[in-house]
Amino acid sequence: MNRRLTQHLNVLDYALSSLWRRRAKNLSVLVVFSWVIFLVASFQLVTQALTETAASVLRSTPEITVQKMSAGRQVEIPLDVSTRLAGIYGIQEIVPRVWGYYFDEVSGANYTVMGIAPGRMPLLDRLQLTLEEGGVYDQESHGKAVIGRSIRRTLEEKGSTLLSLFRPDLSQASFEVTGVFKPEVDILTNDLVVMNIEDARDLFAIPPAMATDLCVYVANPAEVPTIAKKIAEALPGTRVLTRSQINRTYQVVFGWRSGFASVCLLTALTAFVILAWDKASGLSPEEKREISILKILGWETADVLAVRFWEGILVSGIAFVLGCTLAYAHVVFFNASLFKPVLIGWSVIYPEFRLVPSFRLAQFLLVFSLSVLPYLAATVIPAWRSASVPADSALSGM
Repeated sequence: MNRRLTQHLNVLDYALSSLWRRRAKNLSVLVVFSWVIFLVASFQLVTQALTETAASVLRSTPEITVQKMSAGRQVEIPLDVSTRLAGIYGIQEIVPRVWGYYFDEVSGANYTVMGIAPGRMPLLDRLQLTLEEGGVYDQESHGKAVIGRSIRRTLEEKGSTLLSLFRPDLSQASFEVTGVFKPEVDILTNDLVVMNIEDARDLFAIPPAMATDLCVYVANPAEVPTIAKKIAEALPGTRVLTRSQINRTYQVVFGWRSGFASVCLLTALTAFVILAWDKASGLSPEEKREISILKILGWETADVLAVRFWEGILVSGIAFVLGCTLAYAHVVFFNASLFKPVLIGWSVIYPEFRLVPSFRLAQFLLVFSLSVLPYLAATVIPAWRSASVPADSALSGM
């Protein structure tokens, strides 16, 4: 046992010395390999952090949202349809909501304006917890709004304390800002304006008996799929969305964008592995002479393969640790500044929320399988060719 351990330690020592003799070449490979792993790992960590951030923010949304569809597009839904849902057991509250998009010609940004009835929302306390400053307006208050942080910055740049919006007839409606959302929920609230539902109807010229959609709150979350099915049957021509479906949509969007970017990066990784294969399969005269001397000294083919294996595992292992460490630091300390715009998209008012990835062993194993294992195969497999070189082949020309 001690003899075999000593033998492996000697092989490892020789592999280290061999790497040091070719330190310029190995250092360049290490830098490039670390950079490729950094790119792949960063996309994995950013996707996971975005998915978890969206899931935590969506906890404040209603369990079920009902929208009326016409010709494949969403239209206003009458409020009296809620009476047809009264007989469905398990529904806690049905709250109408008015929302739409408002284009600000001055800043060139699109705002999401949402009108709600705070007094009727069972999750009003959660909405209050998402505010960084101020509070939610009262049920009977008019002319007041809660805004996202980017909209507040736009108002500060204008030197205004009031949010001024224009109705369809170009008359102006001004709102007092009573609260600002926290940075943690910027992914959904950065461009959001929340106001009284009657003010939203007035802003978008929506009749009093209509709403954009209905928010259905359920007493038992386990019954959400069943209740959603009953609502769809009771209201044909409507689209019934559950919170879990919206969450899966975010996961699909982030996953698709991350997958597309990862495929592009895997192309670079494949090119790197092919280059490593080409370099490993082609023996320089010095390498042939070195192998011949080793075999004359009594080294076996397995020993030569062991040296190549340790060289590959050391280079790839250091590159993997370095690349993953840089990727984690890039997401945590630099907020994924290189890749977050690719996954979220571009906007005039860009969300500035912080990403906090959690450690997932499966993600690092995936990166390990996509990077280290192909590199080891590209260096160890061609080593069979180098190990089969006759002992006198490189010395015959000396």
